[in-house]
Amino acid sequence: MKYNLNLSNNTTIVTVLFLSIWACWFLAEQLNGGQALDFPPVMQKHVQCKTRSVSNTQVFSVHVPIKSLAVSLAPQLCEDPILAKQYGVVEVWWSGNLAEQIDFIAKGLADLTLSKDNVMKALMAESTYSYMPVIGYPTYTAFFISNREKPKFEKAYFLDKRIGLLDYPTSRSGHIIPKKAFKSLDIDVDTLNIQYVSSHQILRDKLAAGKLDIIASYWNESDERYFSKNYITPIGENISGSKWYLKMLNDNTELACSLQNVLQRVAKDGGSSYFNTVDQFWQCDSFPYNFLGES
Repeated sequence: MKYNLNLSNNTTIVTVLFLSIWACWFLAEQLNGGQALDFPPVMQKHVQCKTRSVSNTQVFSVHVPIKSLAVSLAPQLCEDPILAKQYGVVEVWWSGNLAEQIDFIAKGLADLTLSKDNVMKALMAESTYSYMPVIGYPTYTAFFISNREKPKFEKAYFLDKRIGLLDYPTSRSGHIIPKKAFKSLDIDVDTLNIQYVSSHQILRDKLAAGKLDIIASYWNESDERYFSKNYITPIGENISGSKWYLKMLNDNTELACSLQNVLQRVAKDGGSSYFNTVDQFWQCDSFPYNFLGES
């Protein structure tokens, strides 16, 4: 009888489990109208658009550090007539993770990328995949910026402050340099009240709204409309700006010149005076177009 009782209990458990699973499936079918459930990806990290060459399946791949830049850049690339003669699809990927950026460059996955010259040199990307600069941003100074007092470069000063940094670790002014500054003051970053945001503009918005006490960023002359130049403290000088690099496996000079115009336009549309002046690396006024070199 003991054996039969155990067998009966096991049969009951199996039956209950089966009925529970069937009931869940039936409920899902009814709620979903009999259609298969479609779960979206957890994180979409690229934007895609098509050029006017609808029959062309060639993909122009781009890598940038932040989503907002990807969203503004993609449609302008797809509308470019020179790029449309060579490619049918544009994909702009974004990630502030240095390891992912290195993956795109070291494997030659990106046709166009925004990167630092020291990263490109370390990966020998220019010699391996013929990456060449298209435009570059000027050198700049990184600051701690406040809206109520001049930030003090002292350990105790930062301990009770709400500090704003960028959430992508390849940014020098918004991430790397301020963290080096904290380390030089023997401050454990984990003990600080740091808010990470996705752009320099969001840092400024939060500072102006009183949601942050200090931010780390570069300084624009236009910033004086909202903040005082007396309330900034330099933490790094003569920082080389990023550059846009195009993979030039072919002597594709027309595309380089066309991209030079597109990228300069996108930079100016960003609303920051820092991007109003860029270094151009291509002579595009008259044919034949040619590379001017780097200063």
